[in-house]
Amino acid sequence: MVEWMRTCLGAAVLCLAGSGMAQPLARAPMPDMPVSDMPMSALPPALPWSGASEALVVDRDDPWITPAERAGFATSPRYGEVQAWLKRLDAASPLISLEIFGRTGEGRDMLLVRASKGGGAKPVVLVQAGIHAGEIDGKDAGLMLLRDIALRGKDGLLDKVDLVFVPVYNIDGHEKASRWNFPALRGPAEKGYVGNSRNINLNRDYAKADAPESRAMIGLLRRLDPILYVDCHVSDGFDMQYDITFTYAGWDRYAYHRFTADWLQQRFGPIVTAALEQAGHVPTLYPSPIDTRDPTKGIRQAPEGPRYSTGYGDFIGVPTVLVENHMLKPYRQRVLGTYILLEAALGLAGQDAGVIANAKASDLATRPTEMLTRWRPAPEPIGWIDQFKGVAFDTYVSPASGRREQVWLGRPTNWRMPVIGQEPVETVRLPKAWWIPVEQADVIDRLTLHGIRYDRLDAPLTLPLDRVRLVNPQLMPARDARIPLTTTLQHEDVTETLPAGTVRVPFDQPLGLLAAALLEPESQDSFLAWGFFPEILAAPPGAEDFVRAPIADALLAADPRMKKAFEAKLAADPAFAADGDARLDWLMQQRFDRSPYHHLYPIRRERD
Repeated sequence: MVEWMRTCLGAAVLCLAGSGMAQPLARAPMPDMPVSDMPMSALPPALPWSGASEALVVDRDDPWITPAERAGFATSPRYGEVQAWLKRLDAASPLISLEIFGRTGEGRDMLLVRASKGGGAKPVVLVQAGIHAGEIDGKDAGLMLLRDIALRGKDGLLDKVDLVFVPVYNIDGHEKASRWNFPALRGPAEKGYVGNSRNINLNRDYAKADAPESRAMIGLLRRLDPILYVDCHVSDGFDMQYDITFTYAGWDRYAYHRFTADWLQQRFGPIVTAALEQAGHVPTLYPSPIDTRDPTKGIRQAPEGPRYSTGYGDFIGVPTVLVENHMLKPYRQRVLGTYILLEAALGLAGQDAGVIANAKASDLATRPTEMLTRWRPAPEPIGWIDQFKGVAFDTYVSPASGRREQVWLGRPTNWRMPVIGQEPVETVRLPKAWWIPVEQADVIDRLTLHGIRYDRLDAPLTLPLDRVRLVNPQLMPARDARIPLTTTLQHEDVTETLPAGTVRVPFDQPLGLLAAALLEPESQDSFLAWGFFPEILAAPPGAEDFVRAPIADALLAADPRMKKAFEAKLAADPAFAADGDARLDWLMQQRFDRSPYHHLYPIRRERD
């Protein structure tokens, strides 16, 4: 374990953007370059590899060969072929059952496979593949593992746990397969698209839950309450010798739920690493680079919010693993490594089921008083990796970009890598409760979906509250079917009478941390930050200028502080001084009885 900790010191926890690469337009290739050659031609040399896990591949005449094995891992099957293969396995083995647990935006059935020996309720290990549909290693590894559990003597993995496997999470994206998708991945030949049918990145949607696929998965998590949740991806970034990498929220310092985080760090990491190494793979914790153009600048550790699978798992107290296979390793190698990881994870979860259950219970009983909402890179490294297994690179001047670009040389080398942690910038003290107006149905719906407990007022109630005002809100570039918002916030002590039907969300509950991440306006994953309240950005109703002007004149005459602030703004901003409408708008906004909606966060915080 000491050697494993030394090797993995400081690995990153922040999953970046799935493939992290913009998808190029599917234009016709140049006549002298066949389309079949284009996506792979730019990739650097593959490092040679062989390992004991190669014995997992069955012979070509095996009746239970998977579609990927049959294709020599050059291609991966479409969803219909996956369904047909699993239905045949279900018919052949009493250990396998299939279930539809949701429907995609385009109307496709979301399929799960349960591998179980029965015998009463057992803890569940939940594994999903293809949330980013081009990163599909987990699908083909899972089919191989299911076959070997059902028919080839590995059913002992089910003695203490059930396996629930979602072969393709983002099915609509999976069916938009193209050679142009995920061009940095070395196979399969055609890969799915990163977003779903509405171009929502599902690994940014756990908190806001806009997509039907996300809502189905959140419902499945609540129903199963797994002791381990594994989310299979493929990395982006830079070339290196490691082939199978993985991570979890908080790695060693940023997790909110420490008991499950400690189990992941102290048990999962070392044991899965040992299994992978024994099978001939080169694993490590996922290294998220500070700068892909110069990876020697270091790798980051950072907190994770509940938009991600791993962050969501941390906030709900479910130990969650993000598998990030290295993009430049051949598909066959990546699939076999994923098989080994999943097999080891399933065996360990069965062995430690009681320990994990106790860790989960301890975590959900904790009640932190503060939540970190903003952070920045620490000025000094928090650690070093002395022998990071990298790959040598050079640079050249690209005629296309007009700048120096990387070229990876396929030559192993070692780097001394700094580990860059984060320091707090903003922390909020958590309130006793949040109060949500009954008309905010979208917000209340999502609280219900997540399983966050709340109550409703039977009669009006007057009480002191913390009201939040937006100062200079700015809309951000659209992403994931939302227009996010950033703003400065001003807190005000008020006393208000809340009408019957208003919803009270107490912090003192097992999912209080998740409620805080969604409802605290400073949170980067709050409903406010995701743009759930566009109505508060609309300008308040106005009046004719012949009415506004004398009212504004009266305000200036009655309030010396307002007059001083107004004169300062006139002196500092000539454009404002010359704009009569802007002057009247500014003065009318200073009224104490201004709009009850304009720039007011509709959710109140309960004061102590």
